[in-house]
Amino acid sequence: MSDIVIHAENISKAYQLGDFGTGTLSRDIERWWAMARGKEDPFLKIGESNDRTTQGSSDVVWSLKDINFEIQRGDAVGIIGRNGAGKSTLLKLLSRVTVPTTGEIKVKGRIASLLEVGTGFHPELTGRENIFLNGAILGMRKAEIKKQFDNIVAFAGVERYIDTPVKRYSSGMYVRLAFAVAAHLESEILIVDEVLAVGDAEFQKKCLGKMGEVSKGQGRTVLFVSHNMGMISQLCNKSLLLKNGELGNYDTTRNVVAAYLASDKSQEFNRLYFELDERKMIGQITAFWICNDQNIVVDKVTFDQSIRIGYKLLVKQYIPGLQIGIGLQDKVQNRISTFIKPILLSEGDQIKGMVTLPGGIIAPNTYNFVIALWNRNGEVYDIIDNVGSVTIVDNGTEQALYEGTEYGSVILNATWE
Repeated sequence: MSDIVIHAENISKAYQLGDFGTGTLSRDIERWWAMARGKEDPFLKIGESNDRTTQGSSDVVWSLKDINFEIQRGDAVGIIGRNGAGKSTLLKLLSRVTVPTTGEIKVKGRIASLLEVGTGFHPELTGRENIFLNGAILGMRKAEIKKQFDNIVAFAGVERYIDTPVKRYSSGMYVRLAFAVAAHLESEILIVDEVLAVGDAEFQKKCLGKMGEVSKGQGRTVLFVSHNMGMISQLCNKSLLLKNGELGNYDTTRNVVAAYLASDKSQEFNRLYFELDERKMIGQITAFWICNDQNIVVDKVTFDQSIRIGYKLLVKQYIPGLQIGIGLQDKVQNRISTFIKPILLSEGDQIKGMVTLPGGIIAPNTYNFVIALWNRNGEVYDIIDNVGSVTIVDNGTEQALYEGTEYGSVILNATWE
């Protein structure tokens, strides 16, 4: 128990939409009196979960609902989920920016939080003055701030502008200084919410290295929200998945990222699995689907996962030298690789097969497939272009910081000398 620095028990957060009053003065007083005694609001309605895709009937939205978890000292914990899942609300509760509607949070140690760019900065004050102001807000003594001052300025790279009001800083300079203050002040817990997207790739790598040093080297606890699964996988040993305000999973980062990608399926399910009606061809493809290495139909896998491609074939008469081929191609239909398998089918035979593409080779990007049936003489019986779609998500390669850039179609383990 002594190593637990954050303990969250049944925490929920409700936000009321529209009119905040109860409707009568007597009920408003009754609500105030109940809350003043630490009792639950007697007029708080039971609302729906925070699912933005459905129309709610209540004027109360539960941004978080019955969340339970414990975080150990020195853990780096990623917080994952779609937009609106409750990630930022959870960080605000942990940072004590707001309080839970129900439940209890116990925190052991001081918290340095970076929830928004420049939170706690005063635009009229200089960078120097804001470092001391921000440190004081975080509960640091002046001597502690002075001790880290030079390191903060050097890390942010704003030496030349340290005595300039921060309102004249660019957004990049602003976030560099804000992160440097939060990371260097001697708090036990560092909370970072997606602010690194403002900086360039070099600064993001620097921040990631600093957070790793804070967690692994100094034994401090880091909570990190990001949509970049590569960054999450590089930094965090554990991750927490939120779904519509509820706790979906809390486990090792590898397991949580895989669960998140498997649940984040496309609404266009026919992109993942389709069956074709029988056609007037002697050999035809009747079904095609894409799975991860757990045989779950998906349209996203992590870089280290294998991709399993399933298919069904129907042959109306015997075809000598029959072969099936599946081609992997990029978004602009450049062929990356082709996989060919001879098959032996007699008249009326149906077959269901799978081919597995190894993980850790195909570079993070979005791909689709072409599948065809032909014989050794080159006669094609059936072909389907641009079928399926799979996105390979970076979960910790060296290129994770450059997600979205084109760095090739494969990643090979090259040997440097």
